[in-house]
Amino acid sequence: MTLRLILIRHAKSSWGDPFADDHGRVLNERGRASATAVGQWLAAQNYVPDVILCSDAERTQETATLIIPALAPAPRLRLSARLYHAAPDTILDLIRRQDVQTVGVIGHNPGIGMVANGLVQEAADHHRFSDYPTCATTVIDFEVDKWRDIQPRTGRCAAFVVPRDLIGTSAQDIE
Repeated sequence: MTLRLILIRHAKSSWGDPFADDHGRVLNERGRASATAVGQWLAAQNYVPDVILCSDAERTQETATLIIPALAPAPRLRLSARLYHAAPDTILDLIRRQDVQTVGVIGHNPGIGMVANGLVQEAADHHRFSDYPTCATTVIDFEVDKWRDIQPRTGRCAAFVVPRDLIGTSAQDIE
């Protein structure tokens, strides 16, 4: 059996209010466009999770609400405070508890990028895979029957995309 994992870093958030609580930061305009584009890309590639595990931060929730409308059937959304700036071991623990075929995770760096880099046999052939920019998305396939059986460096990277691959950029948007 093939289990599929979709790892998504939240989209670009706003730093418009320097006094805002980090947990409550929302997406900026580019972030909203990126999340929408990633949702459309996931749907076009038929990468549809059964469930999305999502940090309870505002920017991850907003990323999820912009991705989910493109997906059919719509995945269940499960918010978790444990995913807020989670370490790789915490993310893996939550994944290993799942009982569906395709799991999505929307989280934060460095944890989400470290999980993506640590699970694949070979890194994606993309110059941004190692730094995992905002809204970067990796699709990893595992030849196991249960999520509890996934191990480091055993997944096959089926796809990797960043928003710039989908919608491009302009000079003033460069990070």
